[in-house]
Amino acid sequence: MRHAILGPGGVGGLIAASLAYSGEAVTVIVRSDTAALYPDVIQLESSFGRFTVAVEHSSTVPAVDILWIAVKAIELEQALGSIPDSTAIAAILPLLNGIDHVALLRARYGSSRVIPATITVESERASRGHIVHRSPFARLNISAAGSPLLDSTINKLRELGFTCNFVDDEQTLLWSKLVFLAPLALATTAANKTTGEIAQDQALRRQLQDSVREACAVAQSEGAIVSPESVLSSINALPPGTRSSMQKDVDRGKLPELDAIAGPILRGAIRHHLQVPVIRKLQAEVEHRSRESLTKSSSHGSGDGQCD
Repeated sequence: MRHAILGPGGVGGLIAASLAYSGEAVTVIVRSDTAALYPDVIQLESSFGRFTVAVEHSSTVPAVDILWIAVKAIELEQALGSIPDSTAIAAILPLLNGIDHVALLRARYGSSRVIPATITVESERASRGHIVHRSPFARLNISAAGSPLLDSTINKLRELGFTCNFVDDEQTLLWSKLVFLAPLALATTAANKTTGEIAQDQALRRQLQDSVREACAVAQSEGAIVSPESVLSSINALPPGTRSSMQKDVDRGKLPELDAIAGPILRGAIRHHLQVPVIRKLQAEVEHRSRESLTKSSSHGSGDGQCD
């Protein structure tokens, strides 16, 4: 199988390294102005193993069987400019946070070619070509529509250590990730604390629990099968030092994915006449912290924070 990875950050780099190590042909898509700075290999540090694998680089998406999209939601529109000929792509597998990107991609490239997927993992790009996979897990869920094309590839990722599932119900697939991610990201970022620190603070712990229940109520109204108890159990099982990617973005003076992560819950609450006061409060607190961090970053001349 031929794969292209659009977005060589923590998630995209992990996927690229894992696929290449498993024997798949991988091309990493990078910006034309930084292409010369990328090495011809990806070094991965992971609980799955430590290895260095060769990959190709390009500033445009070539003809491939699968295009994996792993950019930030706020970078999606710009990233899609690297696709000169979408007809040369057999299928598109987006791993973005949120939900709204699926409709956007299907409107542009056709419903049958876009295979929704989610990934739950803590993985960072330490530097160009150097990926550090910090969580002891990497959970990849994919729409069952992609099974005929992806079966062999997914089996290789399972052998490496990924937990992979094909899910029949797309609403459940997408919302199951969001009801886990949004409360976790908002709570850790608003408080600027790890999951372990939140668990030890009674008020913060209750706030996180209430936000999970609010998110699940919206998801259930959208037709997804989700359980607040199951989500909370998954959050409680995280390593106590876990920090969300949104939290890290705000700390580094980067624009967080607030609309992609909190937006679907807030808009869904309006559609279904539901009250989500805790989600709204956390969203406002994160927005405030983000403005302060962006102002501080700008005054120190730290750059635009754009991922490549």
